[in-house]
Formats: sequence, structure tokens, C-alpha cells
Amino acid sequence: MATNAPSRVKKLINDVANVVPESLAGLGRAHPDLVKIDSANLVVLRAGGPRPGKVSLVSGGGSGHEPLHGGFVGLGMLDAACAGHVFTSPVPDQMEAATRAVDGGAGVLHIVKNYTGDVLNFQLAAELVAGDVEVATVVTNDDVAVQDSLYTAGRRGVGGTVLVEKIAGAHAEAGGSLAAVAATAVKVNANVRSMGMALTSCVVPAAGTPTFDLPDDEIEIGIGIHGEPGRRREKIAPVDDIARMLVDPIVSDLGLERGERVLAFVNGMGGTPLIELYVAFNSVAKLLDQRGIEIGRSLVGNYITSLEMAGFSVSLLRLDDSLAELWDAPVHTPALRWGV
Repeated sequence: MATNAPSRVKKLINDVANVVPESLAGLGRAHPDLVKIDSANLVVLRAGGPRPGKVSLVSGGGSGHEPLHGGFVGLGMLDAACAGHVFTSPVPDQMEAATRAVDGGAGVLHIVKNYTGDVLNFQLAAELVAGDVEVATVVTNDDVAVQDSLYTAGRRGVGGTVLVEKIAGAHAEAGGSLAAVAATAVKVNANVRSMGMALTSCVVPAAGTPTFDLPDDEIEIGIGIHGEPGRRREKIAPVDDIARMLVDPIVSDLGLERGERVLAFVNGMGGTPLIELYVAFNSVAKLLDQRGIEIGRSLVGNYITSLEMAGFSVSLLRLDDSLAELWDAPVHTPALRWGV
């Protein structure tokens, strides 16, 4: 009998229920020098345990955004990452276990993307360790596309989260106090804005079919990292035009002016090849050149994804000398490495 039901998309999985734990197990076996896996709590921990006297950083969220967050555990970045099920927040018990495991006596910074489940569950975890571990929390909310969404009240935390984790992680590695490291994270979040677009939907393994329908001749502008709809749909256009749709709102919202310097981050959503991401970066660079805005640092690649969604996001961080120095500091994680 004929059916109009969409066919299931092929996935490299054994069992839908085990996608996250098997992925974490693979991460641990691939990088035993960098991370260890708490399989009972689905937490990625920095190998070697906490360093006494160092502020520790904990982040996390739903899986499906790899390498965020587990791929950023290691020297100069996170000390632990909590992995929820695909596009689902971790639970407070995971966050509590991670916070206790990484406390080296100097306190723990929670870096939380602004999604309702993440915010509430990290808050509960902080309450569970109160009196035992000093915790500070920074919520990232860098997305300029929409004010509220299905998952948030206020702006979503997206690509800027990677930059917060790297720069705050460098400050912690250098011996900063909990208050100082938290202040650096707040500063980065206040000076970074992001916006993304999609050529295709993603496919959650448990569903097996695309999250939303996007005609072949259309693109979604302002998407979230869970497949949430964005500002609008447009007809497919050259990447120069698409980049302008993303860069203009970012520059306007951030108030960037001629002569300023930025870190320009072009991020793949998971299904776009690197050749196309560099085309997109070139388009972004040309737009910034026209505005007299200098690219002081750059990052191009798949760092905060939405499974296999095709598309990209742009993040611009206003740079000063102190932020540039922390960005340049050594980092060694499964997904990001330089200076070591």
C-alpha cells in the first residue's frame, strides 16, 4: 500500500538508546591522554583529575552539538562536560557529579547556554553542592536572531559559548580566581554576537526523519542549534548575500565601528564541507573589510553543530589585548589544540 510517510534517514548507530553513551565511550578511547569518561553519569572529565588551587570549568547540554561540549575538555578549556540525550538537557545529578569531581578547592564556574532546561538544572546542581563547593554561573546568550524561542526566554546561547569556554578556560589555567574567571566569561559573552543559517534540517536519531521541511530552493535564516526556526526563510542565494544577512545584524547589535578588531568565527552546523566554510569566511572577511573592521583572530570549522544540518553560523567577538592574549594561550582538547 502506498504511503506518504517520509523514509527514515540512515544513521551510523547500533541502538538509538545507546547513541550518547557509545559516543562518549568512543571519545574516551580515542583520547585517553586528555579525558576520562564517567559512564554512570555521562560526564566527560579532564584526565588526571582536578589541579589543586585552579578554578574548574563545567559546561554541558544536550548531545548532538559535537564537539561541544565534551570535545572541549582538557588543558586551557573545560574540566568537565555533562552530556544530555540528543537535544535534551543533562539532569542536575549529572551536573552535581561533575562539579564535585572537578573541584580543586578554588571553586567551579558553570558555563550554561541559555536554554530553559540547562539553566534550571545547572541552578539546581549549584544548590546541591552549596556549602561544599563554591560555584559561579555565567549564562551565554549571544544569538541575535530571535529574542525568545521554543527552548528559551531571551536570546539563545550558541557559537559564542565556544569562545567563552576557551577564553575563560585560559584565565583559569593561568591561575585566576573564581571571581576573575567569571568576570572574563561575562566580558566575552557581553562582547560576542552570533547568527546562523541552514540549508537543510537535521535528523534526530530517535525520530529518523528531518525535524522540519525546507524546500530545495529555500534557506532558513537565524536558526537555532536544535533545528528551531529562525527569523525568516529566503530563496537560496550566493554565499556573499547569505553572509550579509548574518553579518549585518551582528555588527549592528554589537555596535561595531570602523577601526575595531574582532575574532571572526565561522562555524559549520555539521553537514557543510570545509571548502564551503572557507568560502563563507571569505565572504564574511570581505564584508568586515568594507566596514573597516579588522579580523584580529579567526576560527573556521565545525565546533558547535546541529547533528548533520547543512549551514553555518557567524560569531564576532570584539577583541582587546587581554582577550586576544587569552585566546592565544595554549589549549589541548580533543577538538581544539594550539600552543602545546
